[in-house]
Amino acid sequence: MGEQKEEKQGRGPICIGLLAHVDAGKTTLSEGMLYQSGQLKKLGRVDHKDAFLDTEEQERQRGITIFSKQAVFQMGNRTVTLLDTPGHVDFSSEMERVLSVLDYAVLVISGTDGVQSHTRTLWRLLSRYHIPTFLFINKMDLPGTHRQSLMEQLRRQLDGGCVDFDPHRPPEELWEEAALCDEDTMATYLEEGRLKPEDLSSLIAQRKLFPCYFGSALKADGVEALLDGLDAYTAMKRYPETFGARVYKVSRDRQGTRLTHVKITGGLLKAKQVLDNGEKVDQLRLYSGEQFTMVNEVQAGQVCCLKGPMKLGIHDGLGFEQPARTPVLSACLSYSLIPPAGCDPFALYRQLKQLEEEDPQLHLQFHAPTQEIRIQIMGSVQIEILKQLIASRFHLDVEFDEGKINYKETICAPVEGVGHYEPLRHYAEVHLLLEPLPPGSGVQVTSDCPVDWLALPWQKMVLNCLDEIEVPGVLTGSPITDIKITLIAGKAHVKHTEGGDFRQATLRALRQGLRRTTCQLLEPVYQFRMELPAGQLSRALFDLERMQAQASITQNQTDTVVLEGTAPVSKMRNYQTELTAYTHGLGRLVCTFQGYQPCADQQAL
Repeated sequence: MGEQKEEKQGRGPICIGLLAHVDAGKTTLSEGMLYQSGQLKKLGRVDHKDAFLDTEEQERQRGITIFSKQAVFQMGNRTVTLLDTPGHVDFSSEMERVLSVLDYAVLVISGTDGVQSHTRTLWRLLSRYHIPTFLFINKMDLPGTHRQSLMEQLRRQLDGGCVDFDPHRPPEELWEEAALCDEDTMATYLEEGRLKPEDLSSLIAQRKLFPCYFGSALKADGVEALLDGLDAYTAMKRYPETFGARVYKVSRDRQGTRLTHVKITGGLLKAKQVLDNGEKVDQLRLYSGEQFTMVNEVQAGQVCCLKGPMKLGIHDGLGFEQPARTPVLSACLSYSLIPPAGCDPFALYRQLKQLEEEDPQLHLQFHAPTQEIRIQIMGSVQIEILKQLIASRFHLDVEFDEGKINYKETICAPVEGVGHYEPLRHYAEVHLLLEPLPPGSGVQVTSDCPVDWLALPWQKMVLNCLDEIEVPGVLTGSPITDIKITLIAGKAHVKHTEGGDFRQATLRALRQGLRRTTCQLLEPVYQFRMELPAGQLSRALFDLERMQAQASITQNQTDTVVLEGTAPVSKMRNYQTELTAYTHGLGRLVCTFQGYQPCADQQAL
């Protein structure tokens, strides 16, 4: 396999993300990669609270990654930006935002646990964002890890293109397995009797081949092989000369300065440059851990922080880049925030909007009649982190109520909605076609209206309105999802039409369409993994049937049973307490938000 080491000239910067289920050893692997590449002079450890990328006090206390971090190192003759992402499910939205700027990903899997429910969620997201992926199977130094059985599990539960890239394997074995992933590659292999590194790189870039490396990040075993593989099989990306950039994160440094994190996707960005929205970039910072270097310009492929812009938000595009797609993951629970006595709720709400800038998935809302602040949260760990964050940043001790389920609605059949807005000296008419989409599609907005029916500026106003609003359903007022909204016709008056008229007409068209078709209430669903003593199996199965869960036994040993499946969030959200009680603390439940499904008890809500 000496061909893998051939010199590659002119390769530009690359952005690689690390993803994993919590406790798989992802941050430890990042430490090993930075050490092996010469970026670090000594290895830190999560349990010693000195890991290079765990820069926040809460992260060091809990031993988990809460905020995505970046480090820069050299790999061969190219510069790599490494983005370490949270593994805990409560911070999945932070992880998903990073996916929009990755060139490649390394998915870390614990050899002792194998593929877990959140691992499958990560895999689906990597597929949706079409990110070429390498796998590192960690903790192989621990008892109970079997390389061959893990490879079979990866092929069965993730993708048949998972191939063991053990550097000690005969190259012929590797080539033969890789060739099975693609017909054209198989033809090349049969004709030439070998595969070149660029053949493998191409398969990886197309997500047909997924190199797997085994080792122990804590003992630096297998880390060098992974780095060699990344160096050999990551292809150069070609960027346009026209400027483009994508915002994926907003944060604040220790002085409270707002920072906008972007990836340059074309051309160059220079310090003091004026952006599309009229704001100026005061500084360009290249971060590595807590430290940063100020530079005069950054090129396409690099990730950097902008100091200066205050209006750019997460998912915004600059230059030729369009806004990013709607995130897949969202919070399925909504909580009311309880301020301390004597605190002005609206003043607190305005302060907390700063947190929503950094995490739009919080969906902060203020209900004026009740003076209530509502916030969407992934789980209990995120609540604890938010309470500490609010206390440290705003010096306020807040609490949260018990929370409620976030339902959604969708339509069951296509329908056309028509909206008129015609008070004195105002006029607008909008025709919208509403069509149901597959689960998980979100809201898609488009236009199929001829410009001689409705001028392009008016069409853009309608589409902007549809993009900005959260459409309430007609059953419970829950947001509409899994729907395609197409502007098919419209009409304006030569003298009496203003931009706001089309907003009113659009809202009326939506409402009329939703009332004219059959709607379905959707409820959030957990994917769960339950581990408990074998003697408590019958109790667990009875409870799961009561909770309308779909479950199966995936492991059945003498003293321990593992159940996996799905269940409505409304039924399972508080089950951990019950499980802990009847198993005397031996039961373990891990829940991951899977998505939404038709609500079985729609009439009861």
